[in-house]
Amino acid sequence: MKEISEYQELIIEQIELLEQNKSNLSLYDPVSYILSLGGKRIRPVLTLIATDLFGGELKDSFKSALGIEMFHNFTLLHDDIMDDAPLRRGMQTVHEKWNINTAILSGDVMFVQAFVMVTSCKTKYLRDVLDLFNVTAIEVCEGQHLDMEFETRDDVSIPEYIEMIKLKTSVLIGCALQLGAILADASKEEQQLIYDFGLNLGIAFQIQDDILDVYGDASVFGKQVGGDILANKKTYLLLKAFENANEQQSIELNNWMKNDSTTEKVEAVTTLFTNLKVKEQAEKMMWDYYDKAIEALSKLNLTEEKYNYLKDFATNIMERVK
Repeated sequence: MKEISEYQELIIEQIELLEQNKSNLSLYDPVSYILSLGGKRIRPVLTLIATDLFGGELKDSFKSALGIEMFHNFTLLHDDIMDDAPLRRGMQTVHEKWNINTAILSGDVMFVQAFVMVTSCKTKYLRDVLDLFNVTAIEVCEGQHLDMEFETRDDVSIPEYIEMIKLKTSVLIGCALQLGAILADASKEEQQLIYDFGLNLGIAFQIQDDILDVYGDASVFGKQVGGDILANKKTYLLLKAFENANEQQSIELNNWMKNDSTTEKVEAVTTLFTNLKVKEQAEKMMWDYYDKAIEALSKLNLTEEKYNYLKDFATNIMERVK
């Protein structure tokens, strides 16, 4: 197994090759732009890790891994349009830098490119890869739909929220890992277990993101602390706060959700969260899903070195501060 940074470098090399061979049409400029904004490239890295884990040839997974990264960035591009977000990773979003029509069309071509890349594999794997990617792509769209629907609903339950983040975020992490396993000739049982590892780790990751949005250090978090509060996002913390609140606290929470102020709103809602002990409950839920991920991992017949590699990877994600 390689260092994470080595897998990241392999993905960056593939992105650079893609850039060298791109069409001169301006349609592809936004594609190059969003891919250039960086990020940890975790999803394609996981595809390469899984390929290594089950003894496959890394070179056979390069294009498919890049397809996962292309698909992920396609979803970010379209999410930014739907959210009317001005910034992505500190830079202008595509629809702000160009325009909405260009962003939509560039996103569409990214999806097609992702499909072509993911399915650029040996013929014997094609049916399994197609089935996995197609189901995942539909689920991610379903997750985004639920996220949008929640914006206008006042009766969102915690199980509904967990289902939403599973679809919007976690299934692609599971897919990335299972894809690498398929391309390394892993058994169906091994594929399912590595998928379950990724799925549960992804849910834990998103709950952790909810916590960091409120309680993270603004100087290292990488985005505005309290952004979810200002946007009235139906996060685990907010839903748990309403679940725990007495009548007066519920009224106070509802009043703040109707308030457009900034610092005062964040401070007041954070105080309510703290008084209602939702951070502790969110952390327990986060670690419960982490434990489910490690349980799936432990059922794989891995060497101690490979098991510890993935367990350390998961633990490092849970201990992140941004």
